[in-house]
Amino acid sequence: MGKLSAKEQELVRIGAAIASNCVQCIEYHIPLARKAGLTDSQIKAAVNIAKLVKKVPADIVLNRALELLNAPDS
Repeated sequence: MGKLSAKEQELVRIGAAIASNCVQCIEYHIPLARKAGLTDSQIKAAVNIAKLVKKVPADIVLNRALELLNAPDS
C-alpha cells in the first residue's frame, strides 16, 4: 500500500478532528488542507462525510436507548 498524498492525509486528519470533536484540530487542518491543494468544496464534502459517519452510530445508540425506555418493564 502506498503512502498517502498530502491531500489525503489532510482529509483523514479532518475526519479524525470531527470524530474527536477537536475545534483546534479543525482550525489547524482546514488551512493545511487548502495549502495542500484541496478546494473548499472538497473539504466540505469530507466534513459532510465525517458528519454522517459520526451521526449514524450516535442516532442508532440514541434510538435504542429510547426504545428501552419505552419498552414495558420486564
